[in-house]
Amino acid sequence: MAASIDLNALTVAAATRIEARAVRRALPAARVVRTGIALSRVTGAECGDLVISCGLAGGLLVGVATGTVLVPAWIRRPNGEMLRCDPELVALLEAAARRLGFEPLSHPLVTSAALVRGSARAPWAARGYAGVDMETGLLQAARVASVRVVLDTPSRELSEDWLHPAAAFLRPHNWRQALWLAREAPRCARVAADVLRVAFG
Repeated sequence: MAASIDLNALTVAAATRIEARAVRRALPAARVVRTGIALSRVTGAECGDLVISCGLAGGLLVGVATGTVLVPAWIRRPNGEMLRCDPELVALLEAAARRLGFEPLSHPLVTSAALVRGSARAPWAARGYAGVDMETGLLQAARVASVRVVLDTPSRELSEDWLHPAAAFLRPHNWRQALWLAREAPRCARVAADVLRVAFG
């Protein structure tokens, strides 16, 4: 681990229960904050000065499959500002992903205020963005980085119902997706958490 990274000062921001659980299992010593989707449970400044956003992302580029590791160098905030990820953290996360056998994409990530689906993916992909989340660009910290693993893709769409999972399960047309999500979401969350484990464990 690089000398300037103090694990005791590190906060891992995870949006959902699945993502937070994966990090806690992989890196028990880390401070994990379950932020909620779009930081619905915290403010952008509550996570501290050294923060890694860890979890799932929507894929934007055609051909980027579920399970692809994203370690972006830049994050586009919802207001259009660009946030540069901490280069040292990025290097550690990229090296950890490679040690696990993944070649991470360093393309920028866009943080969106709404779920990006269908034709809404293409304009971001055309601008070079590889993935989308709803949290990283809302963080306010001196040092920020992100490790995200692609879940849904242009060829594997998710219903926007999943922003409210309890309600989504009540709708039969979501049940096939539910089976896929039950398998892939925990798997992808574990991959993201394992990158942290290898980088900082």
